[in-house]
Amino acid sequence: MTKLTTHCLDTFSGKPAKGVKVEVYYISGKKEKLNSIILNSNGRSDKPLLEGDSFKKGKYELVFFVGDYFKNLTALPTIPFLDEVVIQFGISEPSEHYHVPLLVSPWSYSTYRGS
Repeated sequence: MTKLTTHCLDTFSGKPAKGVKVEVYYISGKKEKLNSIILNSNGRSDKPLLEGDSFKKGKYELVFFVGDYFKNLTALPTIPFLDEVVIQFGISEPSEHYHVPLLVSPWSYSTYRGS
């Protein structure tokens, strides 16, 4: 099944990042918002971010609103080091499953193409 999925792990507390808002955009000269979700208690979306005909070849962007999430867990500066984590990536084979996870703390993040 062709789809785009994500999950977010909070490396600061060692738990899934429950309640993080994630937005998905398609970029083709302009940004087109395709979906907005809130991650569940496992730090995952309840269903794919995109699937079927809405999942096509091209450039995409995921925006993770981690600043709001970490403000609820710990004392942060007025202007947090990380507020919105933006991941831009390309889909060259829309017949495949693309999984784009985020590992994040208030001061760092990493991502990869998962399975």
